[in-house]
Amino acid sequence: MIGTTLQIVGESLVNAVDIRSGQRILDVAAGNGNASLAAARHFTHVTAIDYVPSLLESAQERAKAEGLIIDFRQADAEALPFESHSFDVVISTFGVMFTPNQEKAASEILRVCKPGGKIGLANWTPEGFVGQLFKLLAKYIPPMPGVKPPSAWGTESHLQELFGNSVSLFSKRRYFVFRYLSAQHWIDVFRAYYGPVLKAFAALDAEQQSSLNKDLLLLLESYNRSDNGTLVVPSEYLEVVGLRH
Repeated sequence: MIGTTLQIVGESLVNAVDIRSGQRILDVAAGNGNASLAAARHFTHVTAIDYVPSLLESAQERAKAEGLIIDFRQADAEALPFESHSFDVVISTFGVMFTPNQEKAASEILRVCKPGGKIGLANWTPEGFVGQLFKLLAKYIPPMPGVKPPSAWGTESHLQELFGNSVSLFSKRRYFVFRYLSAQHWIDVFRAYYGPVLKAFAALDAEQQSSLNKDLLLLLESYNRSDNGTLVVPSEYLEVVGLRH
Protein backbone atom coordinates (compact mmCIF):
# COMPACT_ATOMS: atom_id res chain seq x y z
CA MET A 1 0.00 0.00 0.00
CA ILE A 2 2.79 2.42 0.88
CA GLY A 3 5.86 0.66 -0.45
CA THR A 4 4.72 0.73 -4.07
CA THR A 5 4.43 4.52 -3.96
CA LEU A 6 8.20 4.61 -3.38
CA GLN A 7 8.99 2.82 -6.65
CA ILE A 8 10.74 5.86 -8.14
CA VAL A 9 13.40 5.66 -5.41
CA GLY A 10 14.32 2.11 -6.47
CA GLU A 11 14.57 3.20 -10.09
CA SER A 12 16.80 6.13 -9.15
CA LEU A 13 19.09 3.96 -7.02
CA VAL A 14 19.52 1.35 -9.75
CA ASN A 15 20.53 4.09 -12.17
CA ALA A 16 22.88 5.60 -9.58
CA VAL A 17 24.85 2.36 -9.15
CA ASP A 18 25.00 2.06 -12.94
CA ILE A 19 24.29 -1.67 -13.09
CA ARG A 20 25.22 -3.91 -16.00
CA SER A 21 23.08 -6.63 -17.53
CA GLY A 22 24.17 -10.05 -16.32
CA GLN A 23 25.39 -8.86 -12.93
CA ARG A 24 24.41 -10.55 -9.68
CA ILE A 25 22.39 -8.13 -7.56
CA LEU A 26 21.33 -8.52 -3.91
CA ASP A 27 18.48 -6.40 -2.56
CA VAL A 28 18.71 -6.37 1.26
CA ALA A 29 15.50 -5.86 3.25
CA ALA A 30 13.78 -5.71 -0.11
CA GLY A 31 10.26 -5.21 1.21
CA ASN A 32 7.78 -5.56 -1.63
CA GLY A 33 10.52 -5.39 -4.23
CA ASN A 34 10.81 -1.86 -5.60
CA ALA A 35 14.57 -1.93 -6.15
CA SER A 36 14.55 -5.64 -7.04
CA LEU A 37 12.06 -5.07 -9.83
CA ALA A 38 13.97 -2.03 -11.08
CA ALA A 39 17.18 -4.07 -11.30
CA ALA A 40 15.56 -7.15 -12.83
CA ARG A 41 14.12 -5.09 -15.68
CA HIS A 42 17.70 -4.62 -16.90
CA PHE A 43 18.39 -8.36 -17.32
CA THR A 44 20.36 -8.83 -14.12
CA HIS A 45 20.30 -11.82 -11.76
CA VAL A 46 18.48 -10.49 -8.70
CA THR A 47 18.20 -12.05 -5.26
CA ALA A 48 15.84 -10.28 -2.85
CA ILE A 49 15.79 -10.97 0.89
CA ASP A 50 13.50 -9.82 3.67
CA TYR A 51 12.41 -11.31 6.99
CA VAL A 52 8.69 -10.53 6.45
CA PRO A 53 7.09 -13.30 4.34
CA SER A 54 4.02 -11.26 3.37
CA LEU A 55 6.19 -8.56 1.80
CA LEU A 56 8.12 -11.14 -0.21
CA GLU A 57 4.85 -12.68 -1.38
CA SER A 58 3.70 -9.28 -2.61
CA ALA A 59 7.02 -8.73 -4.38
CA GLN A 60 6.76 -12.15 -5.99
CA GLU A 61 3.30 -11.33 -7.35
CA ARG A 62 4.61 -8.08 -8.81
CA ALA A 63 7.54 -9.87 -10.44
CA LYS A 64 5.24 -12.53 -11.89
CA ALA A 65 2.94 -9.87 -13.33
CA GLU A 66 5.91 -8.39 -15.21
CA GLY A 67 7.40 -11.72 -16.23
CA LEU A 68 10.56 -11.06 -14.21
CA ILE A 69 12.66 -13.81 -12.62
CA ILE A 70 13.83 -12.89 -9.11
CA ASP A 71 15.10 -15.21 -6.38
CA PHE A 72 13.09 -14.27 -3.27
CA ARG A 73 14.30 -15.59 0.08
CA GLN A 74 13.28 -15.02 3.67
CA ALA A 75 16.45 -14.02 5.50
CA ASP A 76 17.90 -11.71 8.13
CA ALA A 77 19.95 -8.72 6.95
CA GLU A 78 22.23 -9.26 9.95
CA ALA A 79 22.99 -12.87 8.91
CA LEU A 80 22.92 -13.09 5.11
CA PRO A 81 22.83 -16.73 3.92
CA PHE A 82 25.39 -16.24 1.15
CA GLU A 83 29.08 -16.88 0.66
CA SER A 84 31.48 -13.98 0.84
CA HIS A 85 31.97 -11.94 -2.34
CA SER A 86 28.84 -13.43 -3.96
CA PHE A 87 27.36 -10.27 -5.52
CA ASP A 88 28.46 -7.57 -7.93
CA VAL A 89 26.05 -5.04 -6.45
CA VAL A 90 24.26 -4.88 -3.08
CA ILE A 91 21.36 -2.43 -2.75
CA SER A 92 18.76 -1.42 -0.19
CA THR A 93 16.03 1.23 -0.29
CA PHE A 94 14.68 2.27 3.11
CA GLY A 95 15.33 -1.28 4.29
CA VAL A 96 18.64 -2.15 5.94
CA MET A 97 18.46 1.14 7.87
CA PHE A 98 15.84 -0.47 10.14
CA THR A 99 18.04 -3.32 11.37
CA PRO A 100 18.62 -3.25 15.16
CA ASN A 101 22.34 -4.07 14.91
CA GLN A 102 23.54 -1.57 12.34
CA GLU A 103 27.19 -2.56 12.56
CA LYS A 104 26.38 -6.22 11.89
CA ALA A 105 24.15 -5.38 8.93
CA ALA A 106 26.83 -3.17 7.38
CA SER A 107 29.43 -5.89 7.97
CA GLU A 108 27.25 -8.43 6.17
CA ILE A 109 26.76 -6.13 3.20
CA LEU A 110 30.53 -5.70 2.95
CA ARG A 111 31.11 -9.43 3.25
CA VAL A 112 28.84 -10.50 0.39
CA CYS A 113 29.86 -7.70 -2.00
CA LYS A 114 32.73 -8.51 -4.36
CA PRO A 115 35.89 -6.39 -4.25
CA GLY A 116 35.39 -3.86 -7.01
CA GLY A 117 31.63 -4.17 -6.62
CA LYS A 118 29.15 -1.50 -5.60
CA ILE A 119 26.84 -0.81 -2.69
CA GLY A 120 23.76 1.33 -3.26
CA LEU A 121 21.61 2.72 -0.45
CA ALA A 122 18.62 5.03 -0.09
CA ASN A 123 18.13 6.11 3.53
CA TRP A 124 15.93 8.77 5.13
CA THR A 125 17.95 11.64 6.63
CA PRO A 126 17.48 12.82 10.24
CA GLU A 127 16.66 16.35 9.06
CA GLY A 128 14.04 15.32 6.50
CA PHE A 129 10.34 14.75 7.10
CA VAL A 130 10.56 11.00 7.76
CA GLY A 131 13.56 11.51 10.03
CA GLN A 132 11.51 14.01 12.03
CA LEU A 133 8.62 11.54 12.03
CA PHE A 134 10.86 8.95 13.69
CA LYS A 135 11.94 11.55 16.24
CA LEU A 136 8.30 12.36 17.04
CA LEU A 137 7.34 8.70 17.40
CA ALA A 138 10.28 8.15 19.76
CA LYS A 139 8.74 10.69 22.17
CA TYR A 140 5.71 8.43 22.51
CA ILE A 141 7.42 5.05 22.21
CA PRO A 142 11.05 5.33 23.39
CA PRO A 143 13.44 3.02 21.54
CA MET A 144 15.23 0.21 23.34
CA PRO A 145 18.39 1.32 25.15
CA GLY A 146 21.43 1.25 22.90
CA VAL A 147 19.50 1.05 19.63
CA LYS A 148 20.57 3.78 17.20
CA PRO A 149 17.86 5.61 15.22
CA PRO A 150 17.32 4.29 11.67
CA SER A 151 17.89 7.78 10.27
CA ALA A 152 21.54 7.57 11.37
CA TRP A 153 22.02 5.70 8.07
CA GLY A 154 21.04 8.96 6.37
CA THR A 155 24.24 10.73 7.44
CA GLU A 156 27.57 10.51 5.64
CA SER A 157 29.50 10.45 8.92
CA HIS A 158 27.64 7.44 10.31
CA LEU A 159 27.95 5.51 7.05
CA GLN A 160 31.69 6.16 7.12
CA GLU A 161 31.79 4.73 10.64
CA LEU A 162 29.81 1.66 9.56
CA PHE A 163 31.80 0.86 6.42
CA GLY A 164 35.19 2.28 7.34
CA ASN A 165 37.96 2.19 4.75
CA SER A 166 36.45 -0.77 2.92
CA VAL A 167 34.26 1.47 0.77
CA SER A 168 34.60 4.81 -1.01
CA LEU A 169 31.26 6.54 -0.48
CA PHE A 170 29.59 9.05 -2.78
CA SER A 171 26.29 10.54 -1.67
CA LYS A 172 23.60 12.84 -3.01
CA ARG A 173 20.62 14.30 -1.17
CA ARG A 174 17.33 13.64 -2.93
CA TYR A 175 13.64 14.05 -2.16
CA PHE A 176 10.68 11.73 -2.31
CA VAL A 177 7.35 13.58 -2.31
CA PHE A 178 4.38 12.20 -0.38
CA ARG A 179 1.10 13.15 -2.09
CA TYR A 180 -2.17 12.54 -0.22
CA LEU A 181 -5.70 13.93 -0.09
CA SER A 182 -4.97 15.71 3.20
CA ALA A 183 -2.73 15.52 6.26
CA GLN A 184 -5.34 13.41 8.05
CA HIS A 185 -5.56 11.10 5.02
CA TRP A 186 -1.79 10.51 5.28
CA ILE A 187 -2.16 9.69 8.99
CA ASP A 188 -5.04 7.28 8.33
CA VAL A 189 -3.09 5.42 5.64
CA PHE A 190 0.16 5.23 7.61
CA ARG A 191 -1.67 4.26 10.78
CA ALA A 192 -3.14 1.31 8.89
CA TYR A 193 -0.16 0.21 6.81
CA TYR A 194 3.18 1.64 7.99
CA GLY A 195 4.82 -0.38 10.75
CA PRO A 196 6.36 2.38 12.93
CA VAL A 197 3.17 4.50 12.92
CA LEU A 198 0.85 1.50 13.28
CA LYS A 199 2.80 0.16 16.27
CA ALA A 200 2.96 3.56 17.94
CA PHE A 201 -0.80 4.05 17.83
CA ALA A 202 -1.43 0.46 18.92
CA ALA A 203 0.72 0.94 22.05
CA LEU A 204 -1.06 4.11 23.22
CA ASP A 205 -4.33 4.71 25.03
CA ALA A 206 -7.10 6.84 23.49
CA GLU A 207 -5.87 10.11 24.97
CA GLN A 208 -2.30 9.52 23.86
CA GLN A 209 -3.49 8.49 20.40
CA SER A 210 -5.35 11.79 20.09
CA SER A 211 -2.23 13.67 21.16
CA LEU A 212 -0.07 11.79 18.65
CA ASN A 213 -2.59 12.49 15.89
CA LYS A 214 -2.43 16.24 16.66
CA ASP A 215 1.38 16.23 16.71
CA LEU A 216 1.47 14.39 13.39
CA LEU A 217 -0.90 16.94 11.85
CA LEU A 218 1.39 19.75 12.99
CA LEU A 219 4.47 17.99 11.61
CA LEU A 220 2.81 17.27 8.27
CA GLU A 221 1.54 20.81 7.85
CA SER A 222 4.97 22.24 8.68
CA TYR A 223 6.35 20.43 5.59
CA ASN A 224 3.26 20.71 3.38
CA ARG A 225 3.80 22.81 0.25
CA SER A 226 0.33 22.30 -1.21
CA ASP A 227 -1.93 25.32 -1.62
CA ASN A 228 -5.26 23.60 -2.27
CA GLY A 229 -5.92 21.62 0.92
CA THR A 230 -4.20 18.44 -0.23
CA LEU A 231 -0.89 17.15 1.15
CA VAL A 232 2.39 17.51 -0.74
CA VAL A 233 5.34 16.76 1.55
CA PRO A 234 8.91 16.44 0.25
CA SER A 235 11.04 14.12 2.38
CA GLU A 236 14.80 14.20 2.10
CA TYR A 237 16.77 10.99 1.72
CA LEU A 238 20.42 10.19 1.12
CA GLU A 239 21.23 8.29 -2.06
CA VAL A 240 24.57 6.56 -1.56
CA VAL A 241 26.86 4.71 -3.94
CA GLY A 242 29.81 2.89 -2.42
CA LEU A 243 32.76 1.38 -4.28
CA ARG A 244 33.94 -1.77 -2.51
CA HIS A 245 37.74 -2.03 -2.16
